[in-house]
Amino acid sequence: MDATNDPTLRSWIPVPADSDFPLQNLPYGVFRRDQRTAVATRVGDHVIDLGVLHTAGLLADVPLPEGVFDADGLNGFLALGRPAWSLMRARLSVLLREDTPDLRDDGNLRRQAVIPAGEVTMLLPARIGDYTDFYSSIEHATNMGKMFRDPDNALLPNWRHLPVGYNGRSGSIVVSGTPIRRPCGQTKADDADAPTYGPSRLVDIELEMGFLTGPATELGSRIAGDATRDHVFGMVLVNDWSARDLQKWEYVPLGPFLGKSFGTSISPWVVTLDALEPFRKAGPTQEPTPLPYLRTEQDWGYDIDLEVWLLAEGETEAVCISRTNFAGMYWTIAQQLAHQTVNGTNVRPGDLYASGTVSGPTPDSYGSLLELTWRGTKPIALPSGAERKFLADGDSIVMRGAATREGLRIGFGEVEGTILPAAE
Repeated sequence: MDATNDPTLRSWIPVPADSDFPLQNLPYGVFRRDQRTAVATRVGDHVIDLGVLHTAGLLADVPLPEGVFDADGLNGFLALGRPAWSLMRARLSVLLREDTPDLRDDGNLRRQAVIPAGEVTMLLPARIGDYTDFYSSIEHATNMGKMFRDPDNALLPNWRHLPVGYNGRSGSIVVSGTPIRRPCGQTKADDADAPTYGPSRLVDIELEMGFLTGPATELGSRIAGDATRDHVFGMVLVNDWSARDLQKWEYVPLGPFLGKSFGTSISPWVVTLDALEPFRKAGPTQEPTPLPYLRTEQDWGYDIDLEVWLLAEGETEAVCISRTNFAGMYWTIAQQLAHQTVNGTNVRPGDLYASGTVSGPTPDSYGSLLELTWRGTKPIALPSGAERKFLADGDSIVMRGAATREGLRIGFGEVEGTILPAAE
């Protein structure tokens, strides 16, 4: 086991019980405080300004370009690749350990670098260039097929042969806490002769995870599945908001468009693959055996518990509407990246690849309202006695995720968003 994953490690920065951010996590994010924007890591309830540490010479044994952390995105650091990522993690693990005095005992420097999390505003962790959204949960794909196609042949013929995905709109990706405005567009009722225009009535969520890529590759090159570790920096929580009525009318023949591009929320902290290493496990058995370029020797499933909470407008109590686990995804992140690049497409630092809806095998583990309410036929009961089939204006969704094992908890924090009324 990597020394940075040792569950007995403790920091001189206080870490509350059940915190998502113990010393073993060391995620990366971008914050703003007053006039300063910089890259940070987090321990407990404090963010650590990495630009301050770099300027002070505390990261001298890591080959870093000048100003790489005095930036509004992680892109420069992502471009450095795994050797720099690993050295940086090792250095931070030692520097923030309870028995290391360098920063701990330098009061002036500590006050500059170690900031209460409540005093900063978190921004998008990277300047996201390309965005791909996959469709990798067999339970989700099966549920969609049962609802909208043939219950006896729910999966499309290609689904078990390749990770289905589409290229999304990166400009509408926002950080947790950003409100999402109800989209407008065309919809068509089943018994109508023509479509109508107006606000979506079926705004939905999709519980997903995503990964950010690192060093750029050349156009025409490919990434083999087990080489993923050299190209993927870390993971975030994703809520891919959806307008199901817009989607239903527009998706044939070219797939998702306005129903999926009005907002995608991600968590501000990127949890590295190194931090998640203790939680790797085998994914589901794949039948038929994938083509050779999609086969891997290593396990690429991740044992990460996920949950969705709904605080409906007018309610005083949030309700947990779904609990599931990322390890059940049929197509892994390694297979997703291998398939994305098999045609020679290039990747760039900060590209985002989302998993698709994470749904489990039971009704309480589905990752979308469309499934949880089964097209609105089984509404979710709220504490007041009201119900929800899809989201109303003012409703807030919070998604959380954490990997836990033998006293070690590596969490992602949360991704939150509230639905605003449609623009007039």
